[in-house]
Amino acid sequence: MISGATAAEISDSVRALIDRGELVPGDALPPVRALAEQLGVNRNTAVAAYRRLARDGAVIGQGRAGTRVAGAAPTPQEGFAPAAALAELAELAEQPEGVPVGDLRDLGTGNPSPALIPDLAPALAGAVGRPVLYGEPVIDPDFARWARAWMAPDVPGGADGPSLTLTSGAVDAIERLLAQALTRDDAVALEDPCFLASIQTVRHAGYRAIPVPVDAAGMTPHGLRAALEDGARAVVLTPRAQNPTGASLGARRAQELGEVLANHPYVLVIQDDYYSFLSRSPFRSVVGPGHRRWALVRSVSKFLGPDLCLAVTATDPETARRLALRLSPGTTWVSHLLQRLAHGVLREDGARELIERAGAHYAARGAAFAEAMARHGLPLVPGDGMSLWVPVPRPARQVATALARRGWLVRTGDEFRLAADGPAGPGVGRSGGPGVEPSHHLRLTVHELTDAQMDALAADLAAACR
Repeated sequence: MISGATAAEISDSVRALIDRGELVPGDALPPVRALAEQLGVNRNTAVAAYRRLARDGAVIGQGRAGTRVAGAAPTPQEGFAPAAALAELAELAEQPEGVPVGDLRDLGTGNPSPALIPDLAPALAGAVGRPVLYGEPVIDPDFARWARAWMAPDVPGGADGPSLTLTSGAVDAIERLLAQALTRDDAVALEDPCFLASIQTVRHAGYRAIPVPVDAAGMTPHGLRAALEDGARAVVLTPRAQNPTGASLGARRAQELGEVLANHPYVLVIQDDYYSFLSRSPFRSVVGPGHRRWALVRSVSKFLGPDLCLAVTATDPETARRLALRLSPGTTWVSHLLQRLAHGVLREDGARELIERAGAHYAARGAAFAEAMARHGLPLVPGDGMSLWVPVPRPARQVATALARRGWLVRTGDEFRLAADGPAGPGVGRSGGPGVEPSHHLRLTVHELTDAQMDALAADLAAACR
C-alpha cells in the first residue's frame, strides 16, 4: 500500500513497491484525488509525487486514462538504435521479404568516417614509457602543455591560465560537472532539441530539465532567460555544430546569451565544444570575464575516434577543486597511456591535416545532400556537424516508417526533444506525452553515401513526405 505524508515520501513508497514487485509495468496507480484522501494529504502533494515519479521514468501519465507503472522502454543512444526499436519500426513498415530489418541502410548513427580517423599505430610506441604510479599528477605533463594551449584562448583566465581536468569523454565530464554543483531535483537548462546523452544524464541523475528552444542560430536568449528565471542552476549548451540541429552561435547570438548570463554569475555554464577541430565555424564563448562558475569541454572522440575516450575540461578554480575530489589517482583518473597516445597523434602534421580534411568532407557531403534535396523540391539548409536536421511536412515518425519500406533506417526528431516541436507549445515530457506535438524533423547522417545514393535517398524522402 502506498504511504507517506510528503511528495518525496509518497514517491519513495511507490518506487519501493515497484522494486519489490508489488507493482508491475502496466499497473494503474490511484487517481490523484483518491490517493490524497487515502493518505490525508493535500491534492497538490499527490500531484507533486506523481510528477516526480514521471520525471524519473517510473510511471507514465496518460491523461484521463490515469497513471500507470512504466515498463522498460528502448533508450535512444548515439551510434545505434536499440533492437526493440528496430523491430517496432520493421513491423510498422511491414517490411517485404526482400528488405529484412537487418539490411536497412542505417542513417542514424552520427558516427565519423573510419577512413578519416588518423592511424594511432605510429604513436603507440611513444605512448609506452615509464610506469605511472599512485599519487602522481593526473595529467601527463606533455599533454597538459598541449591541452592548455588548446583551451586557454577561449576561456577566462588569470596569469596561470585555466584550470584543467581530464575525463573519460565529454559525457563523463558533463555528468561530473553537474554532480559537483547540483543535488537531486535541481534544475538544468538544456537545449531543445538536445544531444541524447545530455538528456539521459540529467534524467538518470534526477535533475529537473528545463527545455530552452534552439533555432538556426543556436540556443535562444529568451528561452535561456526564462529557464534562469525558472530556477536553473546550470546551463549546458553547444556553441557550434549543435547536435542534432547543426546550429552554431554567431557573434550577435553569443553576445545576447552572454548578456543574459551576466545577471546570473553563479550559475554553472557548461559549453560542450565536442566538434572543435572539425567545425567550420569559429568558437564563440557566452561566458564573460565576470562569470564565476564555468566549464569548457572538448573531446577528441569525433576526430580521433569514439574509442579514444578522452576529454579536456577547462574550468574556474573552484569548479576545478571540486572536480579534483572526484578524479584522483587510484580511483578514476584518465590513463596516461591514452593521454600520451592522443598527444602523439595530435602533434603530427599529417594527422592534423587529415582532421582538417575530415571537417571539410563532412561539410561538403552535407551541402551535396542539400542540393539533392533541392532537386526533389525539399528545401534544406545544412548546418555544421556530421549529421543533418531535415524538416519534413508530415510527422517524422510517419516519414521514417515510409523510408523503412524503401530500405532506409533514420532517426526522428522525437528522440531528441524535451518539449513540443509544433504549435501546441511546450509539452510536459518527452514525445508522446500529453500536449506534445509529434516532431517534424529527421536527423540523418549521410556523409558516407555516394552522390547516386544521396539522390536515391532524396527521391525516397520526397515520396515519403507525400
